[in-house]
Amino acid sequence: MTSLALSAHQSGRVSDALLSVQSSIKDWLAEVTTEMVHIITSDAPLLAQVGRHLITMKGKQFRPTLVLLSSAVDDTPTDRAIAMAAIVELIHLATLVHDDAVDHSVLRRGMPTINALFSHQIAVIMGDFLYSVALTRLAKLEDLAALHVLVDASTQMTIGEMRQLSTLEPLAFSEEDYEFLIRSKTASFMSAACQVGSMCGASRHREALARYGDALGMAFQIIDDLIDYTEATETTGKPTGLDLQEHKVTLPLIAALRTMSPAARRRVEAFFASDTPDEAGVAEMVEIVTEAGGLEYARRRGEEFASQAEAALAPLPPSVAREALLSSITYVMERNA
Repeated sequence: MTSLALSAHQSGRVSDALLSVQSSIKDWLAEVTTEMVHIITSDAPLLAQVGRHLITMKGKQFRPTLVLLSSAVDDTPTDRAIAMAAIVELIHLATLVHDDAVDHSVLRRGMPTINALFSHQIAVIMGDFLYSVALTRLAKLEDLAALHVLVDASTQMTIGEMRQLSTLEPLAFSEEDYEFLIRSKTASFMSAACQVGSMCGASRHREALARYGDALGMAFQIIDDLIDYTEATETTGKPTGLDLQEHKVTLPLIAALRTMSPAARRRVEAFFASDTPDEAGVAEMVEIVTEAGGLEYARRRGEEFASQAEAALAPLPPSVAREALLSSITYVMERNA
């Protein structure tokens, strides 16, 4: 493993639950990091510098984990699965770089974002570069079916982002709108990760793993949105209530709006009318949403999708990989514990 890959591997902040999920494939995950470094290596000094920063701030490798585990349902991961996992993670990184640029975020996982450390323009270009080199590597594999799956998921993520940005009245955002959004931006890509993994060694389980990834992605994003209401800055690397500060409406607030009092509704409307919401306002919104049962409702919906993910794995034969995929559901649901 190169020194760059080694530093990236050592810097990941991974929970014990996820370490348990990844225990059977940890050696292959290390190879995924090495493959990522190989793919993004560039002679252009600035691209190389930005690439080093991105690899260093690499996250938990959850999506590559899904690729490798899905490929290992019938056998052990192959070199093709490792390459596919690296491609999936680079596409995921590209979406994060672009998201940070769109949101003008300064921190990601407790570290400076590309747009904060370099510039907004460099962040946009680097996101494009990551997409480009990932698809170039995929083209070299000559796997048209996998290309179709990943391009389709990328298109869905773009459509979801555009739909979110085009929302003119946030408080009119319905649960149906929300589920369309998170399926587009999160679940579609987790489903794609499971599909391309299955295509590297367990193709007969592709449909079941696609359903699993979709349901897992829905649960993942709902819990992520719950964390925004419940977790402290020290554990998330971002301010509590960041979505609220950015006037993003997620499931806890959508559910709460259906049951809160008229007085509470007026306070919410005043908060969303403010161009500069402060910490006190965010704290009040969290309290209103909690009292109206928004957090409880969102948690229940997350559990329903988690149950769907578990049911999708029922047809798969017993294996270490299948057990790890089941444990991944527990990891997703307990991230805010």
